[in-house]
Amino acid sequence: MTQSPALLFLLAASAPAVAQSPVSGIARNIDGDSLHVGTHEVRLFGIDAPEYHQTCKRGGQSWACGAEAASRLAGLVNGKAVSCEPVDTDEYGRSVARCRVGNLDLNRTMVGWGYAIAYRHYSLDYVSAEESAKANKRGLWSGTFEMPSQYRHEEQPQAVRPNRPVLRAQPRYRPSPAPSGPCVIKGNRGPHGWIYHMPGMPYYQQTHAEQMFCSERDAQAAGYRRARVR
Repeated sequence: MTQSPALLFLLAASAPAVAQSPVSGIARNIDGDSLHVGTHEVRLFGIDAPEYHQTCKRGGQSWACGAEAASRLAGLVNGKAVSCEPVDTDEYGRSVARCRVGNLDLNRTMVGWGYAIAYRHYSLDYVSAEESAKANKRGLWSGTFEMPSQYRHEEQPQAVRPNRPVLRAQPRYRPSPAPSGPCVIKGNRGPHGWIYHMPGMPYYQQTHAEQMFCSERDAQAAGYRRARVR
């Protein structure tokens, strides 16, 4: 019996999405909420850690909360076998996943330790872990901090926010020529650190480049970190 086009459309629309394959391998962290698992770059689902160069306040003093969050995740994953269950893929092609080392839930552990927050915009799975960390003044909750999403917003190039004063210092190096050939990664030095932008990223066209790179490895070796927009 031949199905009508309308029925076929309804059947296709109601079919469950094809699950992504699990990701596993020896891991190394990138920052406090992302890591390389084998050959895959993975973003931990439902949590948000401070950016690597982000600082927080504790006891009236600044402390490197972003670097500390990265160090904590490194201690959990570097050189170890990690398994991840992807939930989605982000705009940069990274798997967004729940990850484990053995029976240890990495996402929940980072929030429970207070080195990441529950990313409520995407999930409420880790709210209880955050509340525990907050009540016990662990990690970020031992002082005051800017939400990572707000920090990322403020680190974007000033050209896209014309109503705010320009705070970026004048570059100490001669700007590179316009992108050409394979070297199209823009390295920018701003008030929030040295950041590189890939073609296709938001704000790539507006970004002023102090240096150009042919690969992410070259940019990272020069001390830059990848821009984040989530």
